[in-house]
Amino acid sequence: MFAICTGRARRAALGLAAFTLIAGNLTLAGQALAADEYPAKTIRMIVPYPPGGATDVIGRVIAQKLSVALNQQVVVDNRAGAAGSIGAAAMAKSTPDGYTIMTGALTSHAISEVLYGQQQVGFDVDKSFAPVSILGTVPLVFVVNPNVKANNLMELIALAKANPGAITIGSAGNGSPQHLAAELFMRVAGVKMLHVPYKGSGPAMTDLMGGQVQAMIETAPSCQAFIKSGKLRALATTTREPVALLPGVPTAAQAGLKDFEVSSMFGLVAPAGTPAPVIARLSAALKGILGEAEVKQTLLAQGALATYTTPEEAAHIIHAEKEKWARVVKEANIKGD
Repeated sequence: MFAICTGRARRAALGLAAFTLIAGNLTLAGQALAADEYPAKTIRMIVPYPPGGATDVIGRVIAQKLSVALNQQVVVDNRAGAAGSIGAAAMAKSTPDGYTIMTGALTSHAISEVLYGQQQVGFDVDKSFAPVSILGTVPLVFVVNPNVKANNLMELIALAKANPGAITIGSAGNGSPQHLAAELFMRVAGVKMLHVPYKGSGPAMTDLMGGQVQAMIETAPSCQAFIKSGKLRALATTTREPVALLPGVPTAAQAGLKDFEVSSMFGLVAPAGTPAPVIARLSAALKGILGEAEVKQTLLAQGALATYTTPEEAAHIIHAEKEKWARVVKEANIKGD
C-alpha cells in the first residue's frame, strides 16, 4: 500500500509541476500577446491638476504624441484637488492594464506623501505606481531683492550666518517644493533663515520684489522675466548644469555650495502591476517622443527640460526623491497644513 501511495503521490506531483509549467507559459504567452495587441482601445491619461497649468500642458503634449506613436487615442482626464493627491490616488486604484496612465508632478506627490502619510493621500510613490519615464525637470533658482547686500550665493550665506534668523526667505506655501528646497539649503549651508509661506508663487514674488521678504528659491520660468528686468537678482541655480533660460547664472556648486541639487520633476507612470511588456511599449514610445525638437521646445516653454529615463532609472530617481524630502521634513519638523 505504501508503494502504491508513493507512486500516486509522485504522479500527482509530476502532474502538478507540469500544470504549473504550462500555466506559467500560458501566462507569459498571454502577456506577450497583450503587449503585441496593446493598445487595443483608448488610453486615459490622468493629469492630477486643473487645465492650463504646466503639468496639464506637458500631459497634453505627451498624450497627443503618444496617440500618434501608439496609433491609438490617448485622452486627458483632469482630476484636480488636494495638491495633486486626488488624481494620484485615483491612479493608484486603477486597473493595471496599461489603459490608465498618469502625467504627474512627482516631486510634489513625493512631498505630499511624506507630509501627510499614505493613508491620507491614498498612494505610495514607491509601491502604487509603475514608473515609465521621467518626462522633464523644472530648475529652481536662488533670487533676492536687489537691495539685499549679496551679489552671489556665498555672500548670501555669509549674510545669513552673520544675522541668524533675520534674513527672510519666502515660498509658494508650507510644504511646497520651494519651501522644502529652502529648508534643505539651510541645512546644507549651515544657516538659519526665517521662512515666510505664501499661498502661491505669485504673491511671494510680489512681496520679494517689494522688499517684504528678502530671498526665495523659485522655479526659473516663474522669475525669469523679473531677473531680466532687474527686479530680482539671481544668485545661482539649483541644478547640476547651468540653465539655458538664465545665461550667466552659475549653478550652486559653481557658486561654492556643494551637494545641493534640487529640481521639480514631472513623469509618466502606470498603476503598480501593469505588465512589463506594456511598460516597455510605452517607454519605447516616450524615448522617441522626448527626443523630438518640437517636444523639447514645448516643454522648455513651460520651464521644463525634457528628460527621458528607462523605467528602472525612473523608479530609482523617484525613490531617491522621496527619501531626500523625508529627511528634510523630519529634520526640520515640518508639518502639513
